[in-house]
Amino acid sequence: MNLGTPTATGNTATIYLYENKIYKVFNDSLPADESIKEAKKQQYAHSCGLPVPEVYNVTNIDGKQVIIMEHIKGKTIGDFLTDNKERAEYYMGMSVDIQLGIHQIKAHSIEPMSEKLRRQIQSAPELDHEVKSMLIKKLDSMTFEKNLCHGDFHLYNLILSENNVTIIDWVDSSAGDRRADVYRTYLLYSQVSKELADLYMRLYCEKSGLSREEVYHWAAIIAAARLSERVSTEDPKRLLEIVHQD
Repeated sequence: MNLGTPTATGNTATIYLYENKIYKVFNDSLPADESIKEAKKQQYAHSCGLPVPEVYNVTNIDGKQVIIMEHIKGKTIGDFLTDNKERAEYYMGMSVDIQLGIHQIKAHSIEPMSEKLRRQIQSAPELDHEVKSMLIKKLDSMTFEKNLCHGDFHLYNLILSENNVTIIDWVDSSAGDRRADVYRTYLLYSQVSKELADLYMRLYCEKSGLSREEVYHWAAIIAAARLSERVSTEDPKRLLEIVHQD
């Protein structure tokens, strides 16, 4: 089946727009149930009343896992910010309000964050057994309510169309601690811009009442989990420095 030219390529999948629907075609290296797991997470977020693309079907095309979903017209807030850098605080503030809304939802029928982070830490190739044990012990000591966390929240996963924002890419979502989710977002921004990361942290803490210290308490755990993703644009040395600062 010829889906045409990809509209985007990510770490785990390639995105196509075909007959006004989005086709997310997964890489062959992923587990056979990856598309089903991701679709269920997206459907769960949709069932919570959040502005999330509807999933139409989970199927196989030419031997590849595919999620077929609603096409949302518009540009990402990240694209808007790139074109209007003087409005950085406005766009970042908009995104923080959306993330706060996600974090207010009590999550039940979705993967627990503690299980997800434990699995990621255990599979991080750069960490030795002693460091993994220390991180798991710290993870087990954390107590928190189970709130919905996106797990990969940033400006390029928010599509702005007219006055509506749609939240995409729910593969890393879980039920867990919002402070961990905030540090994850901070970590992603700090990879490309410390200024943008600091702006995000300031706005989230101002709007939520959290302190930076509460958020940074999760730094080593989230950086270690990030190592397991083997993202080509991420520097493992940077993540290891964060892990060993703790």
